[in-house]
Amino acid sequence: MNRLAQETSPYLLQHADNPVDWFPWGPEARARAREEDKPILLSVGYSACHWCHVMEHESFEHAETARLMNERFVNVKVDREERPDVDAVYMDAVVALSGHGGWPMTVFLTPEGEPFFGGTYYPPEPRHGLPSFRQLLVAVSDAYRGRRDDVRRQAQALVEAVREQNEQRPSSEPLTDAVLEAAVRGLQSQFDPEWGGFGRAPKFPPASALEFLLRRSELDLVTKTLDGMALGGMYDLVGGGFHRYSVDERWLVPHFEKMLYDNALLAPVYLHGWARTGDEGYRAVAARTVEYMVRELWIEGEGFASSQDADTDGVEGTTYTWASGEGAPEALLEPFEHGRSILRGELDEETRARLLAIREQRPQPARDDKVITSWNGLALAALAEAGRMLERPDLLAVATQLAELLTDGELVRSRRAGKTSVPGFLDDYANVAHGLYELHVATGDRRWLHESRRIALLAIERFADDERGGFFMSASDAETLVTRRKDLDDHPTPSGNSMLAFVLLRLARVWGDEELQRAAIGVFRLLLPMLARAPSAFGWTLAALDFHLSPPRELALLAEPGDEIARVALAGWDPHAVVAFGPDEEVPLLAGKARVDGRPTLYECERFACRAPVTDADAILTNPSSTMRA
Repeated sequence: MNRLAQETSPYLLQHADNPVDWFPWGPEARARAREEDKPILLSVGYSACHWCHVMEHESFEHAETARLMNERFVNVKVDREERPDVDAVYMDAVVALSGHGGWPMTVFLTPEGEPFFGGTYYPPEPRHGLPSFRQLLVAVSDAYRGRRDDVRRQAQALVEAVREQNEQRPSSEPLTDAVLEAAVRGLQSQFDPEWGGFGRAPKFPPASALEFLLRRSELDLVTKTLDGMALGGMYDLVGGGFHRYSVDERWLVPHFEKMLYDNALLAPVYLHGWARTGDEGYRAVAARTVEYMVRELWIEGEGFASSQDADTDGVEGTTYTWASGEGAPEALLEPFEHGRSILRGELDEETRARLLAIREQRPQPARDDKVITSWNGLALAALAEAGRMLERPDLLAVATQLAELLTDGELVRSRRAGKTSVPGFLDDYANVAHGLYELHVATGDRRWLHESRRIALLAIERFADDERGGFFMSASDAETLVTRRKDLDDHPTPSGNSMLAFVLLRLARVWGDEELQRAAIGVFRLLLPMLARAPSAFGWTLAALDFHLSPPRELALLAEPGDEIARVALAGWDPHAVVAFGPDEEVPLLAGKARVDGRPTLYECERFACRAPVTDADAILTNPSSTMRA
């Protein structure tokens, strides 16, 4: 048993019995590398990663390979979900070197942590133009021993390339609606008109891009994609929820791992699609997705687990696929592998429940039960909005419990079995602040509005780049890596920058705070040159910019969420409105406002200039501008 036996990450614990002398990321490994004058072999993966398991079985469990690794390297294993900063910096180096990245990631570093060579998966025998992993180990080790000057030059060049990526200057071009229109045209040019989504196989669910397109009323693109994803395959017709991506363009054959973040992002997209179109199928997908999250990922007293593996007993998709005669409707079976099939089509509730009961008797995929704060912030937002829009007190109860857990002490990156990891990163702060705001709107509890602002202000204090604008991924007092990176890409999850910009803009309208707005605009200025060129990579940034450019609309509710006036005012979905429940004299939007004649009251405002207060829900229904419907 190696040093990983003391870690909390399930991914690291999976490697604790390898014959490789693994170190976790930290100063001990670097000190050993300096002492023995050996390069560091950094291996990065995550628990639900199929090819990570393959490489472990082929190489890290292989005695001769482990011997080579132990003799020639100091070996470090990292869970990318627990240390996104380490993963991001060295992934930048691998992409700069090879033009592509992925997991498992294999990077060779100097004892000072500077990368000089790397790639992704390496096979045990040479194939497809790749050397065997053992050949690579010998070649890299020999180069480090015999051509040290070449190694240093390569390391310096890679570090400089990585640093340059994070030193872009803000644009001085105006932020106008033309930017958003160009982004829409870019998405239209990449759109698959037959199956929806963008590009060809493999296809990842484009949650952030769909949120942007919904705000721009591009319903043809959105509904084609929502319909295609919901047919079955990548979407789990039986148990609800979405697998990580589809290996084909039809959304049929998934990579079977299920990630918390995908489901936390897709449930609101389907809710918003339902609100915009009235399609009850979207409502059902949203409901079943959050029900899946609570049923299979919720850990009482902890939060939501990160993911479920693609494999069951070493075979991908075993739990989720069907053979003829196992009870699934034969007409809905689409061929997969090994004589098994994927369900695709419509299931009535009775059949769905029956198949779920059958499936639950099978061996189940392993669950990565570490609770990642960032992803739980997204889950909090999804549960709060679903609880409100679907009128589900059970979902709001789970959301409130989750908020209590997330705000109990300082934000950390992850926790498991009562143990915590490193301090939180930018996306942890941004996503939790987002979830807390949505919980305030859903419950009317003013505590969550104040908590959202408190955490957002802490994010500015700890992560802001005062020189160039935007926000760094790691805090100012965090461990120093070869560079301090900014996370800007919204794929597969909103970046910490785009989500914090979105949160700051909403809070700025509630508090009338121009400083918060300026901090958000700094993000847009960093990204402006890229938004039209690669809109599918910056969907949440575009959604936030759309909010920024929309006419301000503030709803101050001196009411409870269950009061008729609040229910009518918040019916539907208006992505350009902000909401605050009062009374609360500490919140500028609510200050000086009270119930009229003691009755629940709505104040509708624009830049704090408010119309006459409304106490009659019927008056809202006869004035479309006074509802959340867009």
